[in-house]
Amino acid sequence: MSDPEPSSEGCGLGGTGLEAEADGEPPQEGPWNSPCCGGQQKMEKEAEAPPAAKQPRLDEGVGLDLDFSTTVTEAALDVGGSQDIVLITDKVLSHPEDNGKTAGESEKGEEKESFQNGGENKETMGQTEGGEDKTGDELENTSPEGTACQYLGLDFGQNPQMLTGSWAEYTHCPENYLKGCKWAPDGSCIVSNSADNVLRVYNLPPELYSGSWDLLSEMSPVLRMTEGDTIYDYCWFPKMSSLGPDTCFIASSSRDNPVHIWDAFYGDLRATFRPYNHLDELTAAHSLCFSPDGSQLYCGFEKTVRVFYTERPGRDCEERPTVVKKHGQSGIISCLAFSPSQAVYVCGSYSRTVGLYSCEDGSLLALLPQRHHGGVTHLLFSPDGYHLYTGGRKDPEILCWDLRDPGRVLFSLPRTINTNQRIYFDLDPSGRYLVSGDTEGMMSVWDTLTAPPDGNEAVLQPFLQFQAHRDCTNGISIHPFMPLVASCSGQRQFPWPTESDGDGSESEEDRVISSNGIREDNALVLWWAGPLGSSSEDQQTKERLLLTVEKLLVQFSFQHSIASNSNRSCI
Repeated sequence: MSDPEPSSEGCGLGGTGLEAEADGEPPQEGPWNSPCCGGQQKMEKEAEAPPAAKQPRLDEGVGLDLDFSTTVTEAALDVGGSQDIVLITDKVLSHPEDNGKTAGESEKGEEKESFQNGGENKETMGQTEGGEDKTGDELENTSPEGTACQYLGLDFGQNPQMLTGSWAEYTHCPENYLKGCKWAPDGSCIVSNSADNVLRVYNLPPELYSGSWDLLSEMSPVLRMTEGDTIYDYCWFPKMSSLGPDTCFIASSSRDNPVHIWDAFYGDLRATFRPYNHLDELTAAHSLCFSPDGSQLYCGFEKTVRVFYTERPGRDCEERPTVVKKHGQSGIISCLAFSPSQAVYVCGSYSRTVGLYSCEDGSLLALLPQRHHGGVTHLLFSPDGYHLYTGGRKDPEILCWDLRDPGRVLFSLPRTINTNQRIYFDLDPSGRYLVSGDTEGMMSVWDTLTAPPDGNEAVLQPFLQFQAHRDCTNGISIHPFMPLVASCSGQRQFPWPTESDGDGSESEEDRVISSNGIREDNALVLWWAGPLGSSSEDQQTKERLLLTVEKLLVQFSFQHSIASNSNRSCI
């Protein structure tokens, strides 16, 4: 593959501004490669006609040609009967047989049922009835159709090992801190967001494909997509697959700009969704989320959610107010998430509220009480849909809500959050491990199976903590099927003058120290969270990993033939 395209964008930080303190306002922060995301670089101007695999830019009324039935990223787990959850008339999510149970609760004489474990029915992950250790390899179909990859499972018996990362990329601009990272649904690449308003796409390191992990070098982005101002939110198309270039795109929203659809294959702008307010003025979405089938794009605004149809770019949308007759969820909708088991979506607000809504008509089903100290910035469903995890800014805990009894908090997960910055957390595909960073640079791992059975709002302490970065660890993303964890770091620094001996010998680097004493560390890092050592069990895990990589290579070779037909080099 050709070398990454040099960055031509400016490092404009002037429009980022300081983070807002008020709850009603958003934070204004100021030799293989996977072909789907950045496997194709934008070529020089001599390429006159667009290749067959590339989507042209769309005007209003021109649709995205997508097949919503063939390239879906299938659910990773058997949810153990969670399809039986129903929305009853008093707007409560319940299960006919499990009402009143909490995470980790078991019945006498029966197998232990864990609702955070995606339907696994054993007290210890990976144990079959015959006592055989599955170590997660039975959790298949985590990747899109066509790859048939196996979920290899995470092993947090010891600290994850750093594999590689990207540091130099974020040193070209001052204070170019990162603001989150997200793996692609098929696991072939990862996108990062940073303060210079650029979305960068990285492929998995080529050395992972060859098994030469001791030769890993620093990662470089293969695509750079520049927004015009502060990026509010971004998300992958949920059915994204390297086998279908038409499905490789990213939605992003930035201040004073419409929602952009970026081609994650070439880096071009593919389409726009243009939301307008009641004064017919263009307004920016503060949060984005595709529906699970990819047919709709939900956008969060102040007291409103607008729903666009993915196949119909433009300004046409459905408006769903969150406040009706002065009742409902107020504030700016800061984050969105969809239930994996019900036609329900949830909205978080900077007014510290969380609301559950019907996908069918947008009606409010339940409004959870205000338990967060700051505006809600991140939401995450458990794989079975029974539980909802929420986190807020300047809030010292992540809350686990029992959606079978809305309003009930099962337990809380403590973390250190001292700023308004959005601090992401993530669940592994089994739903057992929750991983989060904090403003001190720590990465914390909680085992949700160890939650108290009574669900009496107990504080669940992390069973593993380690220093991942020297600065704020704001982004965490777990790979869909490989034991890889991506983290990113950085925050806005506020230099304070330090005492000097007056001889002028103090360097500029020594003088620029943040208010909490943490030195600047802006980086994207990949961590290995799988088994280590040379035991037979670990060797089997490595063999499964290499088998998974081999399947990915078959997929990539297929994609290479597509690119060759369009007279462009894929590798």
